[in-house]
Amino acid sequence: MLVPPSQILCTVFGVNIYYYGVIMAVAITIGTLISDWAGTKFFGLDKETVIDMAPYCIIFGIIGARIYYCVMDYDFYLRFPTEILAIRHGGISIHGAILGGAFGLWLFSLRHKIKASTLCDVSVIGLSIAQAIGRWGNFFNSEAFGGPTNLPWKLYVAPQYRPVPFQDYKFFHPAFLYECILDIIIFIILLFLAKNKKLKEGNLALIYLILYSVVRIGVESIRLDSVRYIMGLPVAIFMSVSIIIVSAILLLINNRREKL
Repeated sequence: MLVPPSQILCTVFGVNIYYYGVIMAVAITIGTLISDWAGTKFFGLDKETVIDMAPYCIIFGIIGARIYYCVMDYDFYLRFPTEILAIRHGGISIHGAILGGAFGLWLFSLRHKIKASTLCDVSVIGLSIAQAIGRWGNFFNSEAFGGPTNLPWKLYVAPQYRPVPFQDYKFFHPAFLYECILDIIIFIILLFLAKNKKLKEGNLALIYLILYSVVRIGVESIRLDSVRYIMGLPVAIFMSVSIIIVSAILLLINNRREKL
């Protein structure tokens, strides 16, 4: 059974240090180091290229993650606009982080004259494992959980975090854990594919987008705490389906261009 402790790790000079923030920092650090290693081993990049690129991706990734989340919950932030900057109160989105991070990556590629497609391929390797680690932030925040269950790996959710229709239930599916495991599987697949010298530039990133979107659709389909819904389905599912379609088309075009 999984039981989240307090959200606060410790207090330093009156400032609360949250588990979520610490885990995100660890995830970003490990993801960056792994991508930098993969860049030198599989893609011929100079050592520390990804480390130099990291500030671009992190800054724009955080901005994109926050903007996306606020747009998805726009009715709340229209009523309380000052909360838009209160990121310490929670509220970021992985889809927004990917979009913002991709913009930062593009800026870095222009400045350093490195192919953006190569940087994308390198980045998704570390990104996949960073996502697996980062999902544990949801554990400490008592979020990203599915329907009620009594399985051995059930997640206890305190009353204040339970959706209204499920107030009488104590234990729920740990959706965050399911995604963590699947993200690790994606990481292993990407590492295996990165060894394939015949794989065209950009394909690894597109494969990641497809695989992660499939995982996200599965996880979102069981989650009870998604932010925004359209026609009864989480917005994240619609976004994931769109990403799969666009990525599959680009993958076909990329491979056909190779043959031509």
